[in-house]
Amino acid sequence: MSVTPPATLLRRVTPGGWTALAWCVSTLYSFVVQIRWPGESLAPWGEKSDQVAPFAMQSHELVMLLLAAVLLGLACRWLAKWPAAAVLALVLSALALTNGPFHTTSIAPEQYLPVCVALCAATSPAPRRTSLLAAAIALAGLLGYLGVRIALGLRVGTSVEAVVLMMVAVAWVIGNSRRQERLHAQELSERAAEQAVTAERLRIARELHDMVAHSIGVVAIQAGAARRVIESQPEGARQALGVIESTSRETLAGLRRMLGALHDAESAAPLASLADVDQLVANVRGAGVRVDVEWRGERRPLPPEVDLAAFRIVQESVTNVVKHSGTQQCLVKVGFAADELSLVIVDSGPGGGPGGGTGYGVAGMRDRVQLLDGEFTAGPRPEGGYRVAARLPLPLEA
Repeated sequence: MSVTPPATLLRRVTPGGWTALAWCVSTLYSFVVQIRWPGESLAPWGEKSDQVAPFAMQSHELVMLLLAAVLLGLACRWLAKWPAAAVLALVLSALALTNGPFHTTSIAPEQYLPVCVALCAATSPAPRRTSLLAAAIALAGLLGYLGVRIALGLRVGTSVEAVVLMMVAVAWVIGNSRRQERLHAQELSERAAEQAVTAERLRIARELHDMVAHSIGVVAIQAGAARRVIESQPEGARQALGVIESTSRETLAGLRRMLGALHDAESAAPLASLADVDQLVANVRGAGVRVDVEWRGERRPLPPEVDLAAFRIVQESVTNVVKHSGTQQCLVKVGFAADELSLVIVDSGPGGGPGGGTGYGVAGMRDRVQLLDGEFTAGPRPEGGYRVAARLPLPLEA
C-alpha cells in the first residue's frame, strides 16, 4: 500500500484554474447582489436594483457577458507564458462586466478579484520587470476607467475604487513576497550545493594525495630494490616487480573511481552503492513521489566503480522525475546478469524528462556509463513519460 501523501489543493489547481474560479464566483456574486431580497429596503440602492435585471438581460448585456467570458479564457491560457497579457485580458473582462450586464458607476471589488488573483500568481514566478508591468496594467485599467467617467461628468464611486486600488497593491505585495522567498530559497540551496561540492572535492583530494603518495613511495622503493639485485638475485627482483605491478593496478583502479567522483559535482560519497537505493526511495517518498523498485536476478557484490555509477544513475533519474516529470510515481528496474548490470527507470508523467534531455544530468549519466564501457539511452516514451536505460558490463569473476 502506498504511503505517498496526496498533493495539496493549492498544487493540484493551476493559477489559471484559481483565476477562473475567482471570476465565476465574483460574477455570480455580482448577479446575486443585484436582487432585492425579502426584507431589504430599496434605499439607498433601490435605483440600481430597479434598473438591473440579472436574469433577464438585454442582448447587448449578453454580448458583453460573453465577451468577458472569452477574455477570461484567453487570460487563463496566457497566464503561464504571458502574464502581463493575461492581466490585461482580465482588466478588459472586468470593464466589460461593469459596462455590460452590471452597468455600475464604479468597478466593484468583486469584479476586480480575478485581476488580483492573476496578478499575485503572475508576480511570484515572473521577473520583477514583468510583475511591475502586470501591476501597472491593473492600475491603468482602474485609473483609466475613473478618468474617463470624471472627464465625461459621470458619477464615480471613489470610496469603492479606493478599496479596489488597495486590493491591487496587496496582491502585488503578496506575489512579490513569494517571489523573494523563492529566490532566497534557491540561493540558499545553490550555496549549500556549492559548499557540499567544495567539501567533497577537498576530501577526495586529501584521499587521493594519501593514496598516490603511499603508492608511489612503494613503487619507488621496490624499483630501487629490483635495480640493485637484478644481477645477483633475480628472484628478489622478480618479486619486487610483482609488487610494483599489483600496487600500480590498485592505484589505477582507485584513480578511476576518484576521477568519476570528481566529475560528478553532486557526488555525496564515493562509497555510495545500490544498497542505498532503499534510503533514496524513502527520501523521495517524503517529497511526494512513490518509487517502486524491482530487483531481478541474483544480487551480489559489484565492483565499487560499477556500484557507485549504478546508484548515481538511479539517483539522478529519480531526481529528474521529482523535478521535471509532473508525475507522482516511477519504476526502477535493476537486473543482475552473469556479465552485465541493467538499469531501467521509467515514469508516465507529462513533463518530458529533464529539460528535453539537454541538461547536465543526462550528460553526466552518459559519461559515467561510457567510462565503464557500457550502453546508455534516455528519451521520451511513445506511450508517454520518460525512460532511462543503462547496461554496465561486469567481470565474470565479480
